[in-house]
Amino acid sequence: MRIRGFAPSTPCWVELTTSNPDEAAGFYGGLFGWRLDGDRFMLDGRAVAGLSRSRSDRPEGWLTYLAAPDLEGTAERVAQAYGRALTWPEERDGARSAIVADGAGAVFGLWQAAGFSGMQERGVPGTMAWADLLTDDVATATSFYARVFGWTLTHEFGSGEWLTEAHDSVAGLITGRYGARWQPSFQVADCSDAIDRVAGLGGRVVNGPVELGLGCYAEIIDPFGGSFAVTSPVAREVRLDVAYNDIIGMELTYGG
Repeated sequence: MRIRGFAPSTPCWVELTTSNPDEAAGFYGGLFGWRLDGDRFMLDGRAVAGLSRSRSDRPEGWLTYLAAPDLEGTAERVAQAYGRALTWPEERDGARSAIVADGAGAVFGLWQAAGFSGMQERGVPGTMAWADLLTDDVATATSFYARVFGWTLTHEFGSGEWLTEAHDSVAGLITGRYGARWQPSFQVADCSDAIDRVAGLGGRVVNGPVELGLGCYAEIIDPFGGSFAVTSPVAREVRLDVAYNDIIGMELTYGG
């Protein structure tokens, strides 16, 4: 599905920072079919992620950016919520960005579009499905993101906890991991097939595969230490039964 813009405070762009950009391009090209064009990974001619060489002011690995139409105002709210700025706002190709950390230390980016809003494709294999916040300090996380973005924490049966804005899920929340960080999850056609390709390309699976809700999910580390996840839909048979009840009349029952 072609994407032309993002609502404020929603994940809009992901970027990999690595000391081995050429080898990283080979790994992700083999896994997702991405092609590198400058500093952007492309899928069918549309930008789906970024790639940059290691730098001293940001950690290596995957960085999730949240849409921030008012970059300076959002950075100020980050500071007021006991987060911190790691970089000054900088000019990008079609955007301005800054890197910040939440109150527990999880690093993420702020993205103010100026012609380039971020990912141009979603909903197909090889694109980002969602982003997760991994943290064991749930109280600090919920307080921080509520103050900065107005998010609340909700629980959806069968699919875990979600950071939510106005009843719309923005990002997942995962506990029980070491440290605090943001992690992107990319859609694949088949989770088992993707896991096999990860092994052949030099990466490794660190968690899963497991079924979450209607999908199969696995956490991966690429050959250079970058953490991400893959997810694929799981087909389930759904049965509709029709019966007559003397009290309520016609009754429909879903099963599967």
